[in-house]
Formats: sequence, structure tokens, C-alpha cells
Amino acid sequence: MALRLSTLFLRTLREDPVDAEVDSHRLLLRAGYIRRAAPGIYTWLPLGLRVLRKVETIVREEMDAIGAQEVHFPALLPKEPYEQTNRWQEYGDGIFRLQDRKGADYLLAPTHEEMFTLLVKDLYSSYKDLPLSLYQIQNKYRDEARPRAGLLRGREFIMKDSYSFDIDDAGLEASYMAHRGAYLRIFERLGLEIIPVAATAGAMGGSKSEEFLHPMAIGEDTFVRSDGGYAANVEAVTTVVPEEIDFSNAAAALVRDTPDTPTIDTLVDAANQLAPRAEGAWTAADTLKNVVLAIDLPTGERQIVVVALPGDRDVDLKRIEANIGTHLSIGGEVGVEAAGEADLKKHPGLIKGYIGPGLSLAAAVLGTEAATKLLFLVDPRVVSGTSWITGANEEGKHVFGLVAGRDFTWDGTIEAAQVREGDPAPDGSGPLETARGIEMGHIFALGTKYSKAMDLKVLDQNGKLAVVTMGSYGIGVTRAVAALAESNHDDKGLIWPSNVAPAHVHVVAVGRGEEIFDTAAQLTADLEAAGLEVIYDDRPKVSPGVKFGDAELLGVPTILAVGRGLVDGVVEIKNRATGVAENVAVAEAVQYILDQQ
Repeated sequence: MALRLSTLFLRTLREDPVDAEVDSHRLLLRAGYIRRAAPGIYTWLPLGLRVLRKVETIVREEMDAIGAQEVHFPALLPKEPYEQTNRWQEYGDGIFRLQDRKGADYLLAPTHEEMFTLLVKDLYSSYKDLPLSLYQIQNKYRDEARPRAGLLRGREFIMKDSYSFDIDDAGLEASYMAHRGAYLRIFERLGLEIIPVAATAGAMGGSKSEEFLHPMAIGEDTFVRSDGGYAANVEAVTTVVPEEIDFSNAAAALVRDTPDTPTIDTLVDAANQLAPRAEGAWTAADTLKNVVLAIDLPTGERQIVVVALPGDRDVDLKRIEANIGTHLSIGGEVGVEAAGEADLKKHPGLIKGYIGPGLSLAAAVLGTEAATKLLFLVDPRVVSGTSWITGANEEGKHVFGLVAGRDFTWDGTIEAAQVREGDPAPDGSGPLETARGIEMGHIFALGTKYSKAMDLKVLDQNGKLAVVTMGSYGIGVTRAVAALAESNHDDKGLIWPSNVAPAHVHVVAVGRGEEIFDTAAQLTADLEAAGLEVIYDDRPKVSPGVKFGDAELLGVPTILAVGRGLVDGVVEIKNRATGVAENVAVAEAVQYILDQQ
């Protein structure tokens, strides 16, 4: 049955909502697809729900096509399974926790790995039951500190999450590739440009991970790609490591007075005045910047880490956040920020602006007392034999010619520096270019992280218990709706692709004559009989300007206007995407529209 605007539960807005930060948020609110219930939480109205269900249908069809089977878990979950995997603690403040009237702990599910694993453990016990892929389309909840951009980052959202269960790594690889192919088909059907990029596994763990990014300037993810085909999220980019240098003939390190040089720029200026060199002026790339970071752990502790990198590079906190966990021997998400004054006061050996690699250097070179040793990590460009100008751990002093591997060592290497345009791709496929994107999906070869934690084992071909290997695969369904709106609009409103639009045709009765409304109603019925979904603006006392404004705002692909042309036996049919309008005979209107589908 056609949706009649005279009775449809819809109110469009003429002005942009004050809290709408991006176009999709603004237009979905203005067009009456969603309404804000609370920060990061939205009510879906009839038109929005139609779009959402069509996206879900495409996802279901492609998941079913690879043999995945749909289940549905509750969103309210008990604490105990998440304690088994330690994620009750690791999630920190990122999840919604609550208690029932008896004091038992629950959470609103941010993801369902534990529940899928327990379900399979409960029902399957043999390798003959595998491979298996299960999926659901379900609400998820995360306590975002700053929910923003409408549906792109909310506290409640809908995801398709699926999990594969295999007896060995070869099976996992097959399941992973099947899901990867399904994802590419889903996004192709949605009409969303997608770039699969290498990604870090992060708190999820596993041996391999890829993100599916929709290129867009407002995207929160930065990724890189090369003309030769390399593509990766910046967190996953690996630095091309320089060759080590023979330092057997290198001159001894020398401490120099460098007053009032707390920044890299002031240090470079001082270096060129104090120690000019024949091979050219000193630059920021010759200095070693030592950045003090505070890491907020899932346990609530705050750990101080020093990261050294070339002075011409800036720290990328997101890259550190993605890579620091292995050095701290922890799981779960961590918070990373520059250490504040309170942090520095707890470590008096850290002299702001003059920090050097390893506090033992201060004792060896300057004869001062070394403070408590901190975790000291370096950028991969800091290799044995490289020589640096860096802090001497004393106010107003720097060390010149400090050689890595001879004068200082480190606790580990970390990808910490911002990736720059023109940096070489790690696979040798050319220089990198950077872009922004929205993460639409993420797939993980989990391995045995969760199956070991939940003791998911089956009998193998030899009758011995074997740990099941798993994959995890997620698509943001509500985020897909937002991305489609973000990518398909103009200054007048939304422009939905036909396969996800709330209707195929928007019929507008423009005028007051009874014949106009009768003809519009008949065309609506004929379009529906031809298998098309229709919105019919049958409001009798609404001006043509308002009706056309609403039609363009709602974004249905085809607008059919019945109005003044009816006296000549024609109606106007407009393609919302191209803006091209044509007068078509009433008797030919339905077939004309069918031919355009």
C-alpha cells in the first residue's frame, strides 16, 4: 500500500537541527527518518525504518549465500562470560553495566564473541559439525564519551556480526575469504565505494584483520594507499626500516650547553650555531624527540611511557593506542595522551624539553642520579648506528652524536609517528597517499583467543580434543544508512539509491482540482500494480513549494508531479539524482518510470 503523506507519521523540518554536525545527521533529522532520543541514541521513524530494513535485507541475502545461518542473541547479557575472557575489565568505561534487583551484574552487549562461542560449545562436539558460520543482526551498545555525527558514531547501533568455527587454520582461511567476498558484494549492491585495507587486530586479537573503508572527508579513519595496490589503515602501516650503520669509528657523544632550547625548532637553530657541519645544516630529522605519554589501562592504572622518534615526525596517538598493548602485556582498549604536569612531577628525572633516551644516560654522562627506569620505546627508524642530537636529561643541555646501540638501548620498537604523504609503501609499491574514510566493516582471523578462553574444543579426526579456530566479521548496518545519506545528497536533500530508498516513486498532486488528485491516485495505484513502491503526497491544502521541497528532501529516486500539465494530458517526471525533468503523457507515465528503474 502506498504511503500517503496525509496520514504518514512524518514531520519534515525547514531548518537544520543545531546539534547536527555532518550532512547525513542533518538530513536524516530534517527529512523525518530519525529523531534524537538521547545523546548518541535515535528513534527510527517509518521512512528511516524502511531504508534500514532494505540494508538489512541485502546483508542477509549475501550472508545466507555463503551458507551462514542467522541466530539472535539478547542484548542484555550476564557478566560471567565476559569475565572468562577478561573483557569485563578490559572494556573499562566503554560499556554499559547494570545490576538486577538481586545485585547480579549484567552488561548491554558491545559485541557477542563470548555468546557465540558458548552456544557452539553447548551444541557441537565433533569436527564433523564444522565448518560453521553463524550471524545475527542485533543492537549493540557502547558508552561513547563523545557520541557525534548522528548514526556514524552512537551509543546504540545495529551491527551484523558473524563468527566462523573451523577445525584448523586452513578452514579459517576459507571462511575468512568467503566473508570477505560477501562483504565486497554487499557494499557493491549498496552502491558504496569501499577500499579494503590492512588493519591492526587491536583488542580483538588474531592473526589477520582488514577494514572496509568508505572514502569520505569526514571519516574518522585515516588510511593510506599506493599506486601499486597497497592499502592500510594508518595504525597498521609498517615503517620501511633503514639499514643498521657501523658505528665503530663514530666520534664519542658530546654534551653541550643549549639554554632555552625546549623545542625542536629552537634546538636545530642552536645546533647550527654551536656545531655547524660541512655536510649541510642540521635539520629536525637529525634530532631525537622523546615524548612522554600517559597510558590509561583498562584496570584503571595510569602508566608513563617514553617514546623516541625523529624530531621531524609528530606522534600519532591512534597508532600508539593500536600498538602499545603488546608492550604492556595487556588486552583491551587503552587511552593514550600526552603526559601532563602531574605525571611529570611523579618522575623528576624527566626534564621537560630536555628528555633523553634512557635516564641511565644522565648518570653516565652527567654524573647525576638516575630516576626510576620507565618503559622506553623507539620508532623503527631508530636503528643501531644512527646518530642523534637529543636531550641530556638536564635543564639546558643536549647530547650531540648520541649513537643508538652504542650509547643507549631501548625496550622495544613501536609504530608511533604520523604517516606522511609520500612515505614509501612497506611492500615497495610506491609512495603513499593519505585519505580519510568511514569504517563500514571489519573482519578478523581471531584464531583461538576466545575458544581457548571459553574452552571450546571438539574431537578431531583422530579422536583427540582440538581447540576450534574462529573468525569474527562485523558490518555497521545503521552506519551504512548514514554513509549512504552522507554520499547521496545535494543542497536540497537526500538522493537515495533505488535499492535502499523508502520508495521508488514520489507522486505529488500539485493543485486543487479534483481531476489532479484523481489522476495522481490512479497513477499511484498503477505504479504499485507494476511492482513499485510509492509515496503519494495527497495533502489537499499544502502549497506546491512545500510539496516539491519535501519531495526533494525525502530523496526518493523519481518524482512524478501531476499538476497544470494535466490539461495537455502530461505529467512531469523528474530524476532526483540528475535533476532532469520531462513531460510524459499520462498513459505512458508508468512504463516510462519502469524503463528508468
